Amino acid sequence: MNGDIVWEEREVDVGGRPVFVRVGPEVPGSVPIVHVHGFAVSGTYLLPTASRLAHRATTFVPDLPGYGRTPDWGSALGIPALALALLELLDALELDQVVLLGNSMGGPVSLEVAHQAPDRVAGVVLASPAGGVHNQPFVRALGQLARDATRESPAMARVAVPDYVRFGPVSTLHLFSELARFPSLERMLRTPVPTLAVVGSRDPLMPPPSRVRELGRLAPEDLTVVLIEGAAHAMNFSHPGELAHVVSCWLDGREIVDDPDSPGTARVLHIRRDPTITPDG
Repeated sequence: MNGDIVWEEREVDVGGRPVFVRVGPEVPGSVPIVHVHGFAVSGTYLLPTASRLAHRATTFVPDLPGYGRTPDWGSALGIPALALALLELLDALELDQVVLLGNSMGGPVSLEVAHQAPDRVAGVVLASPAGGVHNQPFVRALGQLARDATRESPAMARVAVPDYVRFGPVSTLHLFSELARFPSLERMLRTPVPTLAVVGSRDPLMPPPSRVRELGRLAPEDLTVVLIEGAAHAMNFSHPGELAHVVSCWLDGREIVDDPDSPGTARVLHIRRDPTITPDG
């Protein structure tokens, strides 16, 4: 799953509180990539994609406070507080500027960091960025989550279930409720840094491609949207080769094309932007 990458495991002191971080080999001169996990789970399921990108940039895969091998910071943190914690972690790691690659809840957390400290973020990659009108009301989001569970790889359950059990059902429901209400689309349309959004065709938590194209008329020029056919919500685990290929193309400024060596088919969702409309209305 992790290829031939040897991950260094660190316990980083962040204001007197420990944060567990997996660190890939150092790539001199690169802008580091920080992978940000979803709700209730640790960063373990992100390693398949992180491993495929570790050759091009020094790579960090943390467990945010209260997740995986990082103790909680007194209570379950909401999305803005998790963004602040991630910024503090970047300070502790002495990372001046990074690319953030967030899946699910990791998308909103990454967006918050980009809004709070745009000078620290060279770019944001949103893989299945959950939250917003499509996930409301809460009972609808729960149904979407249940449908997604049937579409993920069985191997994902072996990775995620222990994390869910450790996180606890009360904290899971509380944070998932906050995530469903988070205005991800609005934040994405106003992100002050270059942004790549990657959605899966089998992800019930994401709007259909037709709706994405419709909303795309509001998008700024530095927002790119890509669809991976066959991917569900946890594409970082199920489609790591295709996702890593898309991310590499985007980071290099190359045309985003499908990777014939990976499952799934990637294609850019070409959106017609209306120059008379801005994200501010």
